[in-house]
Amino acid sequence: MKKSQRVMHLGTTLVVAAGCLSGTACAASTTTLAPPSASALTSPSVSAPVSPSAPPAPAPSAEPTTASPTPTGPPKFSAEVSRVTRKQLPYSWRPGCPVPVGDLRLITMSYWGFDDKPHTGEMVVNKDATDAVITVFGRLYGWRWPIYKMQLVDAYKASDFDSIDADNTSAFNCRPAEGSSSWSEHAYGRAVDLNPRENPYRFANGTLSHKNARKFGTRPLDAPGVINPGDRVVKAFAKVGWGWGGVWAGAKDFQHFSESGR
Repeated sequence: MKKSQRVMHLGTTLVVAAGCLSGTACAASTTTLAPPSASALTSPSVSAPVSPSAPPAPAPSAEPTTASPTPTGPPKFSAEVSRVTRKQLPYSWRPGCPVPVGDLRLITMSYWGFDDKPHTGEMVVNKDATDAVITVFGRLYGWRWPIYKMQLVDAYKASDFDSIDADNTSAFNCRPAEGSSSWSEHAYGRAVDLNPRENPYRFANGTLSHKNARKFGTRPLDAPGVINPGDRVVKAFAKVGWGWGGVWAGAKDFQHFSESGR
């Protein structure tokens, strides 16, 4: 066979074999194809198809993820009762006062400020008044009812006028009642003056002693830290058995709450 004839015969055999692959049966002539090599059987180069709808999984993060911290609210109301010493009351107590120092207690407790933030203040009361005072001031704190300041009156050398002028909420002070020679309920540690600027003492003729309190002399009045007749502050004190000076006949003491109501 000539060389050209051999090439033609090989090409014919390849065409028949290719047709055999696409049909249902193969002719005997396809057996002339050489079997695939061993390397072709053992080392296929076939890649698995990748679905377009399944993106590759992301690589694991080097750092573990943690939940963002939740914001915390203000601290809960707290109150601590301790014995008070004579040294702590250099101006507000003196010999001859109607209650001995041993019957007084210092309350260190939370209050909510006009700056909308929690603070810690101090107040001295009679030992038998601690529960009532803590109960009421705990409610005020829970309501976020604002108090301007809470210091012992000794910070003002026991001057009731100066303490009120500074809008200081206080309790014990061994002094007589306003316009009287009798002891005030403050001298027994059973009275509290609350936000005295916003809740001033108003004389029977309508005048006020403190210039910075003039715009707070009428009731009812809608303003922060103001006490009005029948409001929740008055009711909170009433629940522990304390009366409000804002209901007195004649002069009105809007800042004043006491165990006796006087």
